Order: sequence, then C-alpha cells, then structure tokens
Amino acid sequence: MRGWIRPVAALGLATAMLAVAACGRDADGTQNEGPGTAVGAGPATGEINIWAMGAEGEKLSALIEGFTKDNPEATVKVTPIPWDGAHDKISTAITAGETPDVALIGTTWMGEFARTGGLDPTPEDLIKPADFYPGAWDTTVVDGTSYGVPWYVETRLFYVNKEVAGKAGITAPPTTWEDLKAAFAAMQDKGGAKWGVSLQPGATGSWQSVMPFVWQNGGTVQKEDGSFDFDSPESVAALEYYKSFFSEGLSPSDLPQGSLEPEFVKGDIGAFVSGPWHIGILEEQGAAGEYELWGMPTKQSATSFVGGGDLAVFKDAANREGAWKFVSYLSRPDVQATWFQTVGDLPSVKSAWDDPALKENPLLSAFGTQLNDAKSPPTISTWDQVAAVFDDKMEALIKTGMTPAEAAAAIQEEATSIGTGA
Repeated sequence: MRGWIRPVAALGLATAMLAVAACGRDADGTQNEGPGTAVGAGPATGEINIWAMGAEGEKLSALIEGFTKDNPEATVKVTPIPWDGAHDKISTAITAGETPDVALIGTTWMGEFARTGGLDPTPEDLIKPADFYPGAWDTTVVDGTSYGVPWYVETRLFYVNKEVAGKAGITAPPTTWEDLKAAFAAMQDKGGAKWGVSLQPGATGSWQSVMPFVWQNGGTVQKEDGSFDFDSPESVAALEYYKSFFSEGLSPSDLPQGSLEPEFVKGDIGAFVSGPWHIGILEEQGAAGEYELWGMPTKQSATSFVGGGDLAVFKDAANREGAWKFVSYLSRPDVQATWFQTVGDLPSVKSAWDDPALKENPLLSAFGTQLNDAKSPPTISTWDQVAAVFDDKMEALIKTGMTPAEAAAAIQEEATSIGTGA
C-alpha cells in the first residue's frame, strides 16, 4: 500500500512537553506560521543526510549522481530505514535534536511532527505549491503552513474486469452513484460475476475506501471551527450508500485472504477499488489487458483518496540549505519522471505527467486524471487514532446490525474524545 498508514505510535507526555518547548514555536507555545526562511542562491554544499523507507530508501541513490553533477561540492548520504519503527525513530530524533537533514514522512504523520516544532516550514522562494496536485500539497499543510513537499503520490480507481463488463452490456464507465450501483448489479445479473464489486468491509485502512464517498457527498472530517463532522447528514448518507453494496449482496463482507486477484481474473468479482500498485500485481496474475479503470462516480464531486509520501526538512538539520536544494531537485519534473522509471512511484508534480511513459499509458494516465480530484485526511496529530476508530465502526456497520446513523454517531463521539491534538 502506498498510503503509508501505520499503527498508532503517539508521543508520550514527556515527549510532547519537550516538543512544545522546542524550536518552531513562539514563547506562548503557538506554532509559527508563514513561509520558511529563503534558501540562498548557488549550488548546494556539504553533506546532506537523508532517511528514507521502503523501496524509496533502497533506490534513492540512483538519483544522487544527477544532483552531485550540478552540485559538485555536496555529498548525499541516504540511510534506508524500515517502515516498521520509522515513526518512533523520527519522533525520538526530533525530541533529542538529533535528526537527519531530511526524511521521507508518511502523509498521516505530518500533522504530528509539524506540531512538535521539529519540521522546517517550506521556503516559498524555492518550492511552488501550484506545481503539485492540490490534494497532495494539502498533506504538507498544518495550521496554514506547509512543512514539506509531496514526493510521490497515489490515488484510487475501480479496476473492472472487461469481459464481465462487456457481458453486462456496460459500454462506458458510470458517472453517478446510482449508475455505479446499477453497473455492479448488472455484472452479477448479466455478466456472470458472483460479486459485482469487492469493497473493504471494515478493518485496517478501510477509511481510505469509505471517505471518498463522504467527500463525494459533500461531507467533511472537520468543520471550519476544527471540530469533527463525522455525524453530518452528508456523512450518514455516504455510509448508507457504502453499506448498501453489502446489504444488497453486491460485495462480499468476508473475502478470504489472497483471493481478490484470482477471483477478479476469473470473473467471479467484477470490480474492486485500489491504487496503481495493482497494475503490476495483475500483470503477475496474467491479467494484463483484461481489465479497465474507472474513475470515481460523481455526487457533488468525484473525489478519491490521495496518499503517498512527503519529504520534510528538520528544524535541527545540520545542512538546511543543502537539504532544501536536494528536495527541490527531487521535485523537478524530469527527475520525478526518472524516479517513476526507477521505482514506479507516481509523480506529485503535475507537469511530470507530460512524460510519454505516463501520458501515453492509458492505465497510468487514468490515475493522473483522478489526482485532480483527490483528498487526504486533515493533518491532525491524532489522525491514526481517529482512523482506527473509523475502521472499527465500519466493520461493525458492515458485519453487525449497526445502522449508518449509529456508526456515524459513535465515530463522532470517540473522535471528539480523542481530539485533534492541536
């Protein structure tokens, strides 16, 4: 998964108290706002230390030669670290004032780390928000200030079995909620599928599948005053719609582990929602060319979820200017396109999608189109805790007699009790 959602690992009280006193906050404890300090002109110099996780940490060295060619007096040291434990390693480093210069940060961690005062605000003279997809840029913004840049992105679409859709008489992707449900019903009635679609029936990460429908219906996570808004009429209606796929027998509520792809390839499942990584998975299953991608349906909008990874420079960076210049380099359209070719991460910079490898690939370009209407959860420090509550109630909604209104009210009550961490 490219959303990089990780288990809750909240800072302890002592860490939080120390963080409030750290740099990045005014004497009264409020977060500094406004653009980051300008970065000087000229090439980068000195050693730039970077922490990166997963394939990104393993492959990032492939981009260093191009950077050092333009910045011969700079050296870049990449330390790969595993995603498991990365959250605690970064939070400990911030508390101790012993951070690297820059690190890959999971998008749902940005609010927490920014509010410790440990991240450096993004310098607007070097980084331009308009260059990035808006939903991706929003993952870096905490209390009105950006604390990094989106490095790579992902969003979600419907993967649809072509043969099943053809038998069902579907000649074009449905564009409304009503037409989407009718299409999945037709995949069962006429297309021969046992299940029209497979949606997540709760459990870890299901909020990423459900929240797009809330956003499509005009719902929000937070009101303008910052309070939670999970029990709004718009949210309840979205939960009702989502549950209907299960209650009407269009989606299974218990799909055996590892059976999604084989059942989809056989045509027993007509469609499912996922990100770009499933292109490779389906190729391995021998299904290349046997499916198509549908964008999200429209209610008030056609919004999907946006995830990925952000790059952040730390307040305690030993080489702040070098770090931001390297981040700026990684944000160049040509470098973003090269990075896609290297590791498969989709570019966060809009103009990078003009590269033929992306623009001329109909599957990838479908994700690029959807990224124009995609959202992330708010950058609050407690989001992982709130998301765990959401996932738990979604499972109860789908698998027990809990009603959408009851689920929404329960989420609202528990989320309010958790708070935003502001």
